[in-house]
Amino acid sequence: MSDMLKRFLTADDTNIPEQATDTAKEAVTFMTSVWNRLTDPATWLALADTALRIVLIVVLAQIAIRISYRIIDRAILRQSEEGKGNKFRVKPRRFVTIGKLLKNMALIVFNFIMLLLIISELGYDLAPLIAGAGVVGLAIGFGAQSLVKDVITGFFIVFEDQFAVGDVVQIATYKGTVEVIGLRTTRLRNWNGEVYVIPNGTITNVTNFSLANAKAVIDIPMSADHALDESLKLVSRAVEKARDKNVKVLELPEVRGIQTMTTGEYTLRVVVNCEPNAQSEVESLIRGEVKRALERDDALKKALAEEAERKAQAEEERKETEAKALESSSVDMQVSGPGKPEVEKTDAEKKPNTEDKPHSAQ
Repeated sequence: MSDMLKRFLTADDTNIPEQATDTAKEAVTFMTSVWNRLTDPATWLALADTALRIVLIVVLAQIAIRISYRIIDRAILRQSEEGKGNKFRVKPRRFVTIGKLLKNMALIVFNFIMLLLIISELGYDLAPLIAGAGVVGLAIGFGAQSLVKDVITGFFIVFEDQFAVGDVVQIATYKGTVEVIGLRTTRLRNWNGEVYVIPNGTITNVTNFSLANAKAVIDIPMSADHALDESLKLVSRAVEKARDKNVKVLELPEVRGIQTMTTGEYTLRVVVNCEPNAQSEVESLIRGEVKRALERDDALKKALAEEAERKAQAEEERKETEAKALESSSVDMQVSGPGKPEVEKTDAEKKPNTEDKPHSAQ
């Protein structure tokens, strides 16, 4: 078509009708060949065969992916069941992480093979394509070293069991629960819903809070007015039932005694062994139990003080009543009695009067 257009533009004016005729003939020939191909049953059969092959390739790739998923799941299940009888602690989260990683690898490999087969069915030669892909991959390898580093680091994270899906970890300044460990990135979610996506190549230091049991440390300030022995007994009684109230408390809480002390207060420390990542929940439980015990103790002391005050007031009122009764009885005796008491009479009053008595026979 380009040669025909070039001849048409460079032709003389006298040859324009002849050139136009040749162009029309070539156009008719082209349209005729296209029509012949469209109406040729062999063309449609070839297209149908190619489309059927492509559909078959896609279906077989999906079946292969499903089968690989089943094989991976069964292998992980078998390994986890064998690990239950092992004396060493086996974390099921690691098997979940490895299973997801192997499934991602299988998905990538089968999809890549499917793409190559589809390109081959479309009539393209794969040899130069693969060679070009190799050159491009080499260039990308030099230019994207961080990507290669991320992938390699991701493999070592999983197979060295540094952390797994479901662990609570801190990477640099990011702390949260591991949701996904991919070939290139790791995704964390913190307690308030924020999601962190961290490239694996940048992970240098990891703090894992889920590998072993944790310790909850609770410091309880007490007023200096409370006696030490009494406070220790009160706190010990308060935390005794914490293990029954929460299954995450693994052992009986231990009261370690005084941690700090000032002139106004002292601090008692309680240490509790609990499940991983349950420190905040257990600390809240222990503080609540101690606070309720202090409230009960204060209420009991207040009730005893009020009872003692009532008894003292009743005793005082009784003494006042007795004193008033004694005083009133003394006044009554002085007013209406035969005279002064015998102890209060003088000697003249005690001596009998003989002058007024009649003489016996004189």
